[in-house]
Amino acid sequence: MPDPVLTLSHVGRTYTGLGSPLNVLTDANLEIAAGELVGLVAPSGAGKSTLLHIAGLLEYPDRGDVLLQGRSCGEMDDDARTEARRMHLGFIYQFHHLLPEFSAEENVALPQMLMGASKAEAGQKARGLLENVGLGARLDHRPARLSGGEQQRVAIARAVANNPVVLLADEPTGNLDPATAETVFDLLLSLVRDRGMAALIATHNPDLAGRMDRIVTLSDGGLVAA
Repeated sequence: MPDPVLTLSHVGRTYTGLGSPLNVLTDANLEIAAGELVGLVAPSGAGKSTLLHIAGLLEYPDRGDVLLQGRSCGEMDDDARTEARRMHLGFIYQFHHLLPEFSAEENVALPQMLMGASKAEAGQKARGLLENVGLGARLDHRPARLSGGEQQRVAIARAVANNPVVLLADEPTGNLDPATAETVFDLLLSLVRDRGMAALIATHNPDLAGRMDRIVTLSDGGLVAA
């Protein structure tokens, strides 16, 4: 197996302050290589979102470490973690979280501009990505004028705009009807495959999960093959 680009090593997370301590993760271990798609399937409340937040450097584990391309993130300060997220990670959520006052093109261009791309460069790439996901005729549409599936396709284009090495997705089709979910998922898989990204995708849909390279689930606070 190629060297992993994302590693979770003995990750633990315990929540306190609501009565008895709640051990959501106790000893979670996972390695994902470039170009590999891993499905995360587990019941609601099992800790999928917590795991994704820790993998995405949005939340600190209480124990263990996250490594990106072999580099430990455990000792990074907040600024370094923010830079690592911008440079190496892409995120897709169940709800698109697009900026409502900006067009589809602007929503995809903005993350690139935050990384130093010029407005012209970012706009050109945004247009290309939106055309790739079938939205070439919707470039100037704001989110309110797009369907749910179209909004999620913009979110996918935005997530890959900065060429992340790891894509993290939390129920990316969970808010869509079955036919639209299938279309959106096809686009997501195609982009991940074409760009050689590692992907960890949480889903309740067994048909979609079955199309990934392997499936893991959470059991007793750890990750096991499903």
